[in-house]
Amino acid sequence: MEYTPVSADEFDQTDGIGDWRFVLGAIRADFVALSFPAAAELVVAITEAAERLVHHPDVDVRYPGRVRVLLTTHATGGLTTLDVELAREISQLAAASNATPMTADVQGIEVAIDTMDADRIRPFWAAVLGYGEDRGVLVDPFRSGPAFWFQQMDEPRPERNRFHVDVSVPHDVAEQRIAAALAAGGTLVSDRRANAFWVLADADGNEACICTWQDRG
Repeated sequence: MEYTPVSADEFDQTDGIGDWRFVLGAIRADFVALSFPAAAELVVAITEAAERLVHHPDVDVRYPGRVRVLLTTHATGGLTTLDVELAREISQLAAASNATPMTADVQGIEVAIDTMDADRIRPFWAAVLGYGEDRGVLVDPFRSGPAFWFQQMDEPRPERNRFHVDVSVPHDVAEQRIAAALAAGGTLVSDRRANAFWVLADADGNEACICTWQDRG
């Protein structure tokens, strides 16, 4: 099968996919159905659409009726027109079932560990997490837990903490998420690389980055 890649910018300018957001190389959508059985019925409809296209998303169902869908083309390791086509159909199915899109709830989480020697500590993290390795990144083989990646440092960090948490959100949610973190007692460490990421810290100095797909070049 031939696949046509779609960039984050191209996806953002595409019509008919307003329920979806590009996060961490995939597109994601959250829907809240009228009940748990209604959520299950929506998943069945999504399954049938996926079978017709021979293209299968990751789908998660949570009480009382939340359906979370992730789409990417595994054969290419990125987004393609096939994902866009299925995303449109899933949005139509959700609307027909009166499920409400929850775009502000979409997010992806990665854990970044700062280190002088990733090769030395990566095996420990792979073992303790039960994760596999993909191009230096540790990934959950069941695609449910956050990925762990290792950031090369030029010199050891003198502080106690050796890692920070990356929280990737849709670009139109970032400012709201940052404001909420600051209101909860956090501080802004750096916005030098915004809109790619903002570095925040809690009262103890433990860091987290709010990340988007924008300004990654």
